Parts: sequence; structure tokens; C-alpha cells
Amino acid sequence: MQTKKADRPHGFARLFGDVANKTSTLAGRASTFAIAFAVVVIWAVTGPLFEYSDTWQLVINTGTTIVTFLMVFLIQNSQNRDSAAIQVKLDELIRTSAAHNSFVGIEHLTDEELEDIRTRCEARAAAEKVGEKSVRRAGKKAREAANQAVE
Repeated sequence: MQTKKADRPHGFARLFGDVANKTSTLAGRASTFAIAFAVVVIWAVTGPLFEYSDTWQLVINTGTTIVTFLMVFLIQNSQNRDSAAIQVKLDELIRTSAAHNSFVGIEHLTDEELEDIRTRCEARAAAEKVGEKSVRRAGKKAREAANQAVE
């Protein structure tokens, strides 16, 4: 389902979303890590040159604090949008399949309610696994009996 151009956010929200997407994509690359690592190495190597002064220390502390502060918001924005998109896709798959439609929207429940649902689902899965094992054992016994009857 494609959204119409009129349905998309405009102005600052759109710009922020685009910047957040691009930033989180770039931040996750190996080359970005290499650049950040190189900056730290260069800073460390210049320590003796600046006699490990307070200003020398302040440069790295201020720089990393600013970058971290801004990156938290940009990456969180991308994470929120990605999670929302995945949730919509999962909800649509649940809605159109034989799965329980009661699971649509459970992301809005409390942690305790989600844990209760998870526990019940895990118990059902374990029970199904036990059932599958007994079906396999019964099938194996039937094959063995058929082989013995042939002999």
C-alpha cells in the first residue's frame, strides 16, 4: 500500500525523518566506525603535544557528548519508525492469516500483559512440540511394525 504524497509529513517532520534515516544508515557503517576510531587515536596521539591539558581533554569530552546527544534522538526516531512499520506489517499478516486476530495491537499492552501472553504462547508451543514428538514416535513404531510384518 503506497501513501499519497498529500499523506506524507511536510516541513520539519519530513526533514527530520530524512536526516534521521540517513544518519542511522551512515552511523551503522564500518567506515563511520573507522573514522570515529581514527579521531580518537589522533586525539590520543596528540596528548603529549598538548601536554595532556584540560583543554585537550575537554575537546574529546565535549565532542563525544554532543555527537552522542544528537545521535540518540536521530537513531531513536529511525528505530521508532522501523518498529511501527514492522508492527503494521505483522498486524496485516495476522489479520489476513489463520493466526489469532486478538494479537493485533498487543504492542499497546502493559509489560505484565505482554509477559502473560508470551507465557501462554510458549506453553502452547511446548504442548504442540510434545504432541509432535508423540506423533513421530507413533509413526516410527508403525513403520517398525510394518517392516517386521514384511520380514
